[in-house]
Amino acid sequence: MQPKTHQTTPLDERITGALVGAAVGDALGGPVEGYSPEQILERHGGRVHGIVGPWHGDDWRTARPLAPYHKGDGHVTDDTLMTHALVRVYARVRDHLDAYAVADHLVPGLMTEPRWIPELQSEALPLQRIFLAEKWLVTRIHYGHADPREAGTGNIVNCGAAMYMAPVGLVNAADPRAAYAEALDVAGAHQSSYGREAAGVLAAAVAAACTPGATPDSVVSACLALAKDGTRAAIERVCEEAARHSDFESALRPLRAAVTPYDTVGPDYRAPSLGARRPSRLHAIEELPVALGMVLVARGDYRHAVLGAVNYGRDCDSIATMAGAVAGALGSPVPEDWAKTVAEASRLDLWEPATTLTAVTREVFERDVARRRAHERAFASLGGPECSA
Repeated sequence: MQPKTHQTTPLDERITGALVGAAVGDALGGPVEGYSPEQILERHGGRVHGIVGPWHGDDWRTARPLAPYHKGDGHVTDDTLMTHALVRVYARVRDHLDAYAVADHLVPGLMTEPRWIPELQSEALPLQRIFLAEKWLVTRIHYGHADPREAGTGNIVNCGAAMYMAPVGLVNAADPRAAYAEALDVAGAHQSSYGREAAGVLAAAVAAACTPGATPDSVVSACLALAKDGTRAAIERVCEEAARHSDFESALRPLRAAVTPYDTVGPDYRAPSLGARRPSRLHAIEELPVALGMVLVARGDYRHAVLGAVNYGRDCDSIATMAGAVAGALGSPVPEDWAKTVAEASRLDLWEPATTLTAVTREVFERDVARRRAHERAFASLGGPECSA
């Protein structure tokens, strides 16, 4: 029996790889989020090569700016909590989603369904863990009664929607254009401008990665075919630079330099510039282009891509979440020891959401085929060409 290649990796394994891969990347990046590659190097006496403890050690409960969150030791962050919350929405709706599904299901879940929160080491409402850019969903939709399709307008523009959009790409596996359109609709409840655009492109990247025979280059090409404005320019520039490297160590500074003209946050991640996170057609979030760049540098290898994202620093839990989702969807295996440690430390079944989403994805595909056949029959009756199944 010949080993499976990325060409023959089945749907269920790609979905599992993407969701488990995203969660593991998130957990690895959490403890070094917000720091520079140089600070990470000094703090850990070298690059991070796996799961590490909190930046401030046993003082994590009180040390600013992260207190009271226990980032490290294999704990996932809000990236994974939101991703799993979106999977639960798919499990309820069992069809494609839109902004109203966010309003009807995601927002109430954040407000009323207690979950184990690894960083708080306790059960709590997800609303009590997510940051202000995600709380915006509740403020605008539940309290402000905004149209869900436009509720993201006015929020800070960041990666808050893109970081949990992998499930949209998986439900639209091998159809990046459909993933892009659905994610833009879903993300309209949360983000605007290039934050919303990034959500669409991340979903497209994951869908493209699920295509049999997909490569990092084909994923980037699919993204560039759909991305608009500054997001497209940033991806193109970062990936041009990434193609020159085969090791993340040499790529860390060049990728940061490549994305800098499009990033509004500025050189000090913890002290954003006055123009940070404002709507613009010229700019992009930093996380998505860098994640795609690291997947290119790693030639699609999960371990290399995620470690590159983690050691990049800045918003590296989200960068590693995205890189992990894409590499996992490509079929590159997630290290079993990492996944086991993260699952146990976070007290989460990382595999159950993948099982659930695989079943939903198959159901949605069957519905899509039935809808398409009905359209073909209707179009043929209007005198259009008949399609043979």
